[in-house]
Amino acid sequence: MQDLIKIAVDAMGGDGSPKKIIDGLIYNHKKNKENFFRIFGKKEEIENNLGNQIDNNFFEIIDTNNKVESTDSPLEAAKRGKDTSMWLAIDSVKNKDSDIVISAGNTGALLVIAKLNLKMIENIDKPALSALWPNKKGMSVVLDLGANIECSSKNLVDFSIMGASVYKSLYPQENPKVALLNIGSEELKGNETIKETFQILNDKKSDNFTFAGYIEGNELMNGDVNVIVSDGFTGNVALKTAEGTANFIIDELKNVLSGSLLGKISSLLNISNLKKFKKRLDPRLYNGAIFIGLDTPVVKSHGGTDYLGFSNSLDVCNKIVKGNLIGKINENIK
Repeated sequence: MQDLIKIAVDAMGGDGSPKKIIDGLIYNHKKNKENFFRIFGKKEEIENNLGNQIDNNFFEIIDTNNKVESTDSPLEAAKRGKDTSMWLAIDSVKNKDSDIVISAGNTGALLVIAKLNLKMIENIDKPALSALWPNKKGMSVVLDLGANIECSSKNLVDFSIMGASVYKSLYPQENPKVALLNIGSEELKGNETIKETFQILNDKKSDNFTFAGYIEGNELMNGDVNVIVSDGFTGNVALKTAEGTANFIIDELKNVLSGSLLGKISSLLNISNLKKFKKRLDPRLYNGAIFIGLDTPVVKSHGGTDYLGFSNSLDVCNKIVKGNLIGKINENIK
């Protein structure tokens, strides 16, 4: 257990919990024996779903009767007390009993409870919500995705450093290119905060990333940059737009290929390519947003994902702990 990555799991958050969460743990354990799960939730329900499918040396259950509800406001969630599965899971990393914490529960509640319990990394003013996005050449890290509606140039510079550190943790062999999301590629475009951030990053010489200037919304999936930085308002709108567009394309393709005899024949003839296409846009493969800026990484799994999506977010936990994300941010922010 000493060499295992210790993941604190809020088993009661998200749709279909705890079954979906436990199924994700089981699936992940079958393909990866590097993780130890500290599972917080109703013990009887967890045991009923778990059975004997994970060796006893790879998990422990911490019985909790209370949980944060999906309908709770962040304030209501905090007031529920310190006996909820979410609070105790975060408490586990605060006390250094676990290396990282993950929840599929209420996003606002998770961010507030994490900020109440965990310290900020020195010289970081605001934490950010980051996630992986697919592009033509691989993956990009995008932040902030909604934790901060308004940001200063200092915040955006911090996000650039933290985003580059996330990318290096996940892909240690690559030197990331960082870009600011803007309404144009010219230096004079954008608001004063964006332009000021551009100048700071353009003048800043870093061994940890290369500043690639501005990137527009229609270039997000090109794969020319690895880290895309924005304020939380803009980033969240971009995320929801991308998700909606992907769902629209998949639904329309299904309608075309199933709406006529010719479409059905075409889909049968191209079934292999269609499976590749569907897999490329499958949101479960990119599940696992990272709340960074605190002295312990906090991972948010999508509440509506299934066991496979939750398992993939456990892979993210594994990689960023092994990649020493917090150490990289501490080193680079100086």
